Amino acid sequence: MILYPAIDLKDGKAVRLLRGDMEKATVFNDDPAAQAMEFVEAGCDWLHLVDLNGAFAGEPVNAAAVEAILARTKVPAQLGGGIRDMATIERWLDKGLARVILGTVAVENPALVREAAKAFPGKVAVGIDARDGRVATKGWAEVTDVDAVDLARSFEDDGVAAIIYTDINRDGAMQGPNIEYTAAMARAVSIPVIASGGVSKLADLVALRDCGAQLDGAISGRALYDGAIDLKEALTALKG
Repeated sequence: MILYPAIDLKDGKAVRLLRGDMEKATVFNDDPAAQAMEFVEAGCDWLHLVDLNGAFAGEPVNAAAVEAILARTKVPAQLGGGIRDMATIERWLDKGLARVILGTVAVENPALVREAAKAFPGKVAVGIDARDGRVATKGWAEVTDVDAVDLARSFEDDGVAAIIYTDINRDGAMQGPNIEYTAAMARAVSIPVIASGGVSKLADLVALRDCGAQLDGAISGRALYDGAIDLKEALTALKG
């Protein structure tokens, strides 16, 4: 199971939110590229990037910070937030991103997801962010009536590289991931599932790995910044 260190970008800085609330942001590093290098030097195989401002604006806002990370690091990176048209997808992939994450458009324009996944095999993931099993869009500001598992299933045969499932109620709260629902998501589809939200200690990562469903990876943010999880130790444990 791959461990994805998260770098959430707000106003050009690396931050973490509490349950997706932009008003409850903690700045952990004024230099996101330096933060990325810390993760790379600890041995991570991937980086997970989120343009928080972009998720609300509907277009890239923290492009300069993302580009600085891509320029300084050599591990693959995936990015979500504000990517809602084919031109933006192409632009980010041309700049060196390994994978784009489509969230809001997966609900509002699923045809774009299918078109992009076909045009860029292995480079398009779907971000499914949910509160109580219902999908939230536009930076988690709007909760829809769409069931998260149903949305994942709708892309089953479209070449999507991964489903990144975030339980918003757990995100940044350090209360542990929603293992039951994440495992159910993984069992419901053949698309690789990456868990996000609530990972607060090494035992949470081990529990996700051993949940009985095949999870492709897990994302951790605040726990790495707070020191609750030692990245080197976690990477060794998961590979072991």
